Amino acid sequence: MWRARVRRALRTAARPGPWKRGLVLAALALLLGLLMLLHAQITDRRGLGSLVETFLPWFGLFVPVLLAGALWRRSASAVVALLLPVTVWLNLFGGLLTDKSRPGGDLTVVGHNVGAGNPDPAGTARDLAASTADVLALEEISVQAKPLYEKGLAKTYPYHVVRGTVGLWSKLPLSDTRPVDIETDYGPLADTKTTGARAPDNRALRATVTTDRGPLAVYVAHLGSVRVVPGDGFGTGTRDRNAKALAEAVAAEPNERVVLLGDLNGTTDDRALDGLTSRLDSAQERAGNGFGYSWPASFPVARIDQILVRGVDPTRSWVLAATGSDHLPVAARISW
Repeated sequence: MWRARVRRALRTAARPGPWKRGLVLAALALLLGLLMLLHAQITDRRGLGSLVETFLPWFGLFVPVLLAGALWRRSASAVVALLLPVTVWLNLFGGLLTDKSRPGGDLTVVGHNVGAGNPDPAGTARDLAASTADVLALEEISVQAKPLYEKGLAKTYPYHVVRGTVGLWSKLPLSDTRPVDIETDYGPLADTKTTGARAPDNRALRATVTTDRGPLAVYVAHLGSVRVVPGDGFGTGTRDRNAKALAEAVAAEPNERVVLLGDLNGTTDDRALDGLTSRLDSAQERAGNGFGYSWPASFPVARIDQILVRGVDPTRSWVLAATGSDHLPVAARISW
């Protein structure tokens, strides 16, 4: 009996304590926290950095998974290590969990990628006309759908301009409307094209909206798409080039009040949009409630449709109901 007691005592002593159990889980927790903390340092070769930053908020889902593993293993070290990713995630995104909207506002703006393959553009136009927006920006307007949008929105919006695949509808007068060169056409062949030849593919415009509080510069843009290409990674070249050119146009804008509405094919965490987000504020981050995901409409996982502002104060930001597009419309109320 005494030998059995000795063996049991030795086995008990040999068992790892709570601080020695689950070291792999603890290491994974620390790596998760460091990945979120240092995401800007991740290489952007083959678009890896942009891909991580697009879905950065979703990395928080690994926390409860690791916590469950830590509790199952009864690992004190893993539980303590989880404090790092929790702290980093809350620092990055915790502010989005509270409702920052407030009453008031002088103007409602709505932006929507209506989708070139939209099966019901007339229905989408009716939905948008009922949105109570004062200024409405549309992207990805196809040649076939353009007359339907113009007809469906004409009664609500007496002023409008369309340049290529983007358009702006307004209840207030528009002036100084012009396309914005975001280098959609790029390379030696682009230099040989006339302005007229480039017009059908134009993906950005600028206009001045005349309000009773003064002029407001409004930009509408649709940056290049991003794709996961097997063997080539996350293709962001066109989007990045467009973002840089758009940022330069906004930087040169003399009007102190600016609103940018568009499908930027990137989140505000994406380094490719730094040129814009360093000059403009996100209406969703300043006056929204939640993440405001807009794409894909069937199960939104990212906010790539943005409303960015300068010189005006967003009082509310929200996402509208689905239309026939694969994107959700985004809206904001702004004040002077």
